Amino acid sequence: MPLFWLRVALVFYGFGLLYALLTLTGRGRALVRLTIPAVATGVVFHFVSLAEAAMATGQWTPVSLYHSESLLAFLVMLFFFAVYWRYQTTAPGIFVFPLAFLLTFSSAIGQQPPEFASPLMRSGWIVTHIALIFTGYAALFLSFAASLLYLLQERSLKAKRTEGILARLPALEVIDEIGYRSLLLGFPFMTLGLLAGSVVAAQQFGPSYLLDPKVLLSLVMWALYMILLYTRWSAGWRGRRAAFLSTAAFVVAVGAWAANYFSEVHRFTP
Repeated sequence: MPLFWLRVALVFYGFGLLYALLTLTGRGRALVRLTIPAVATGVVFHFVSLAEAAMATGQWTPVSLYHSESLLAFLVMLFFFAVYWRYQTTAPGIFVFPLAFLLTFSSAIGQQPPEFASPLMRSGWIVTHIALIFTGYAALFLSFAASLLYLLQERSLKAKRTEGILARLPALEVIDEIGYRSLLLGFPFMTLGLLAGSVVAAQQFGPSYLLDPKVLLSLVMWALYMILLYTRWSAGWRGRRAAFLSTAAFVVAVGAWAANYFSEVHRFTP
């Protein structure tokens, strides 16, 4: 049943994907009222899927790459609705909806009944690490999406082109604030998640875990986000420069996620 509910959620997320695609062609306005209730329903079914799987097995951590994709998609959608509730804008959905759909789609077609044998996966540190890291990833993706929207809006304003989707984007100040607040929320989660993961890795692999590409990329990502916050607080970096740095940091974050495929100390079972 968890997989069934996940596939039901995928159907509702399809409305979000359609909205994003139509919005990019300037025809998404008619779907706004339908899209938000639809993807919200998808989030509910997605939660049912995750909760049912966890209760049925007693496993509260993802045991495969497909389960981790499902959890990340769910958290990204939660953060989207937090932004929507605060700012009443669906603009981040242009990037959030396709990502959530693709992650859920990958999970729904590849997910197999979970196997639960590893005592490590039941460790409290692992649960803490995964919960914090995934929440951080979700919030930082919203920051990245806001950065792209900022650059798009700024370019359109300079070119004096405000028709279509550009006319419905929030003001630059609002987009910048969404990105900043998402960063402020995601960075502590990411920091604490990395610390929790370090505790487990040090116990299991010793100091050599620091040389793993997954760990190195995660540290680079953390450093970039730290620089982004520092320059914002100390030098007043915001707007375009902050958007570029946030984009670069998220590219590294994607690399750190992709390292799950070849890392020796941090790898999900496909």
